[in-house]
Amino acid sequence: MWVVVAAVRGLPGVPNLLEARFDVEPEGAPWVTVIVPARDEAANVGECLRTLLDQDYARVRVIAVDDRSNDETGGIMDALAATAPERLRVMHVRELPPGWLGKTHAMAMAARSAIAVDAPEFLLFTDADVMYRRDALRRSVAYAVAGGADHLVTVPTTIIRRWDEAALLGFLQIFGVWGPRPWKVADPKAQRDAVGIGAFNLVRTAVYEAIGGFEAQRMDILEDLTLARRIKGAGLAQRIAFGRGLVSVHWASGVWGIVDVMTKNVFSAFRFHISLVLGACLWVVIFCVAPAGGVVFGPTRVPAAITFAAIGYGYWLFQRTSGISAWNALLAPVSAVVFVFALLRSAVITLWQGGVWWRGTFYSLKELRKNAAPLFGRGGVL
Repeated sequence: MWVVVAAVRGLPGVPNLLEARFDVEPEGAPWVTVIVPARDEAANVGECLRTLLDQDYARVRVIAVDDRSNDETGGIMDALAATAPERLRVMHVRELPPGWLGKTHAMAMAARSAIAVDAPEFLLFTDADVMYRRDALRRSVAYAVAGGADHLVTVPTTIIRRWDEAALLGFLQIFGVWGPRPWKVADPKAQRDAVGIGAFNLVRTAVYEAIGGFEAQRMDILEDLTLARRIKGAGLAQRIAFGRGLVSVHWASGVWGIVDVMTKNVFSAFRFHISLVLGACLWVVIFCVAPAGGVVFGPTRVPAAITFAAIGYGYWLFQRTSGISAWNALLAPVSAVVFVFALLRSAVITLWQGGVWWRGTFYSLKELRKNAAPLFGRGGVL
């Protein structure tokens, strides 16, 4: 109830970029270079790049990075670049240098090229499976400039193709409220409320350089969140905005596809501490699963009902920005069980393998733990 009441009070203060006041040209018309790293994304990268090239904001250039792909990703990039050489250029990574994750290396390499060649005021880091509405960049940059943002996250809209995707993703957005609170992101005193989303991380180039770029977090799997923490920890201006349909992404096909995605990276969110994962699982069971049984017992019926009412209202609050129906709250206990399974699966597989397979490369757990950013405390300049 406390969290939902806080959300009721705070969420209206998060800007909605669909409002008419953001349907303007950004003041000063700053240049933006969009960086799109991709490995084996032939199914998505073409449409992603086409939506970026079709933006109604003129001062946009795109750098697409083919990160050692084994499919037609590089060829698709090259073909599109040939049609718009002044706006899109392609970089190909043949070998991964030691001490780097593939994605952070690809983005760092592209950022260096953008700074040297384009000298843009902003860098936008995005993913190859993200689709952009035609006015997405214009509205986002207009808000970033007007709001003095050093870092802006435009929250992506999840494309839902199956009922089970809606059920699990609906729960994840509610669970996320117990983490960084969107309405506190702009508050420099709320250090724990830093948000970074790989689908849309817009950063001032000067800020990116000042904090050391991705070179300072070469081995971080959750590079988007770590970047956000470092920016906010350095006392810089962080902003977040909604805009349903401006930026869209389809996570994975079906609930098991989502679980597979989570298996790769969710353990790293706990900085590979099994005790923290077990604590999170216990918390979810107590507050999100146990009330399903508690409603049938007299002593726990009222608190269980209150819990479900709060969860249901939370679903309804986010329905307006995410498009995920509030009716999925009826499946919250089941989705919570699946979430716990995904957490444990990620931890067990990572520990059993002794590391993580990421973009075709294996990274040892020892190496990842050594280079992991702190879970708590200020991000700061590393």
